[in-house]
Amino acid sequence: MRGFSDEDRERIREGLKESGRERFAQYGLGKTTIAELTEPVGIGTSTFYQFYDSKDDLYRAILEDEEEAIAQRIMSRSFEGTDDPHEAITGFLEAAFEEIETNQLVQRILLEDELDRLEGQYSAEEMRAEREQELSFIRPYVEQWQAEGQIREGDPDAIAGVVRGVVFLTLHRDDIGEHYEAVRDLLIEVVADGLVTE
Repeated sequence: MRGFSDEDRERIREGLKESGRERFAQYGLGKTTIAELTEPVGIGTSTFYQFYDSKDDLYRAILEDEEEAIAQRIMSRSFEGTDDPHEAITGFLEAAFEEIETNQLVQRILLEDELDRLEGQYSAEEMRAEREQELSFIRPYVEQWQAEGQIREGDPDAIAGVVRGVVFLTLHRDDIGEHYEAVRDLLIEVVADGLVTE
C-alpha cells in the first residue's frame, strides 16, 4: 500500500472534497462514480478508501463544510451585521433563500430528493444535534432582543425555529408556481413584522 505524507493526505482529502462537490452538485450522489471522484486528484479508485469509507462518507464531509460556510455567509449578512432585529431577520431570510436558490449543491439536496437519503445516514441524536446547532446561531440574538423588549415574548427556540423554518418554503416552489417570489418576499416581511415589537 502506498504511503502518503501528512501533507499529501491533506491535499488528496481536499482534492476529493473539491471534485466531489463539483460532481455531486452536477450529477448527484447516485450518478457519481468513485473513478470520477479520484481521477481529478490523481489517485486510483482503491486508494479512495484510504480517505473515505464510501461516497456517502465523502458527501457527508462535503456537506458539513458547506453548512459551516453557508452559516458564516448568512450570519455575516444578517444577525452579525446589525443591531436592528427587523433588519437582522429580514437579512437572514433573504440570504438563506439566496443560498438555497443559487447554490447548486443545496438545490440538489433539498429540491431533488437527496434529502431522504442523507437523513438516513444520520442517527436521531445527530439530527437533533444538527437542529440544535442551527437554532443556536439565532437564539442568543433572540434572547438579547427579548430582554431589550425589541422582539415579542415567547420561547426563544420557537422564535428561532420560525425564522429557520421559513426557508423551507423553497421545498414547495413548484406547488406555489409563478407567484413563488412574491409569496417568498411577503412571507419574509410578515415574519419580520410579526416578531419585532413596535
